[in-house]
Amino acid sequence: MVRVTIVGGGYGGITVAKALDPIAEVTLVEQKDMFVNHAGALRAAVDRDFAERIFIPYDNLLARGRVVHGTVLGVEGTSVQVPGVGRLEADQLVLATGTAYPFPAKHLESSAVIAKARIERAHANLEHAGRVLIVGAGAVGIELAGEITSAFPRTEVILLEACERILPTGDYAPELRGAIEAQLAERGVQVITGDHLAYLPPVDVGVLSPFRVATASGRRLEADVWFRAYGSAAATGYLGEGYDEIRHYDGTIRVDDHLRVVDHPGVWAVGDITDVRESKRADAARAHAEVVAANIAQVVSGAEPTHTYAPRPELVVLPLGPDGGASQVLRDGVRVVVGAEETTRLKGQDLYLGFVREQLGADRV
Repeated sequence: MVRVTIVGGGYGGITVAKALDPIAEVTLVEQKDMFVNHAGALRAAVDRDFAERIFIPYDNLLARGRVVHGTVLGVEGTSVQVPGVGRLEADQLVLATGTAYPFPAKHLESSAVIAKARIERAHANLEHAGRVLIVGAGAVGIELAGEITSAFPRTEVILLEACERILPTGDYAPELRGAIEAQLAERGVQVITGDHLAYLPPVDVGVLSPFRVATASGRRLEADVWFRAYGSAAATGYLGEGYDEIRHYDGTIRVDDHLRVVDHPGVWAVGDITDVRESKRADAARAHAEVVAANIAQVVSGAEPTHTYAPRPELVVLPLGPDGGASQVLRDGVRVVVGAEETTRLKGQDLYLGFVREQLGADRV
């Protein structure tokens, strides 16, 4: 039976693993001891019940294959080195390690117990904070501002963005920015654009400790808690010198239309680590995974892979808490912006939790 190793148990990794489990000898290597639904990580920082629900066991993901918890330290051909496990040999290797991003949007801890404790500390601190500074007004910073103002409406929020406008990168319609700006204003969020911190606050993110900082323009800011909402990086540091020629400055790696890693036979990549020109998001990772799984299934059957991937028109869903936000969708081929009610229906209420739990078999008896 064809051996398939998948490195990374996020949205793309679990999709590939589940699809190939019936036809291949699947090994999923994941550093964390539980799946983290990062689409709901910002909600988790302000909602204790939701914080418990974003951590889901891998126990029921695979019927035949196995999940190995460990950190991949090196890749050679289609085999990977995992401390405490040894070298895992495979015929096909799928890289799906995603991106690293600052807390609370991403949790890098291997232990769910430790990650939950950090979330609880941030939540307890937010309960007592009078003013919160969020540095970065991209989608993550805005969504975090929405969650904080929904859960703690009396808390003042300052949103600082170095560029001249919010949502500075990405193909966002002006109407979407306008809708978000209006809702932030209604919530009393102070939005500062075209300025950046002269130095970082002297305390860790999410910690309750009043501080003062200055911006490059000389503006003085005071807050009790702060968060950093910028600085994502593709998690490909475990790939050695053999990948230097195809690795870009941001850590992403080159793939062809079939999502094969260029110049590395038998190696595929999905999700945020690919250099596909599109925004990095969960639905794109799942779409990549479907293509790679279909191609590997053809390889298993002795055929050449024929499935290709092309970026789809992007659906932008930007919730501001459980009942706010705006979205950018396509209707009859035309891009339109919809408000809070439809945004809640698309993502804001559940944050994809039901879908992920179903995929992981979390509710299976």
